[in-house]
Amino acid sequence: MALRACGLIIYRRLQTASPSSKVGDSIEYLLLQTSYGTHHWTPPKGHVDPGEDDLQTALRETQEEAGLNVSQFTLIEGFKKELQYLVGNKPKTVIYWLAEMKDYNTEIKLSDEHQAYCWLKLEEACKCAKYTEMQAAFRDVHQFLCSKA
Repeated sequence: MALRACGLIIYRRLQTASPSSKVGDSIEYLLLQTSYGTHHWTPPKGHVDPGEDDLQTALRETQEEAGLNVSQFTLIEGFKKELQYLVGNKPKTVIYWLAEMKDYNTEIKLSDEHQAYCWLKLEEACKCAKYTEMQAAFRDVHQFLCSKA
């Protein structure tokens, strides 16, 4: 059986962006560094519990891993990304929704599953994320956000 996980790609907009700067220049993405394994960086995500739907999983995992509840961000309509890749020769599907922080300064409260977090602009987020599927997801999100501006 394929592994299934769900999460949120969370972003915030810099308040100090000048009127002449491009939309994409003011966007930062949240990445969490795992405290296990290779200490890789990903957006908050986790496995679907029995009886949970995918979006419920994404919201629960974001609360558990980053301390963010649904009142602190806005889910962005029209964006949902499904990644498929192998983990130890087993197929894995990860579904991400997109969310914008309401308050730029909201505190992130990590669970013991993670040891660090950072807010990064697109290119740094892609370098940090390492996996090509995740890099492509960040680029898709960025293109989506810039096209809406």
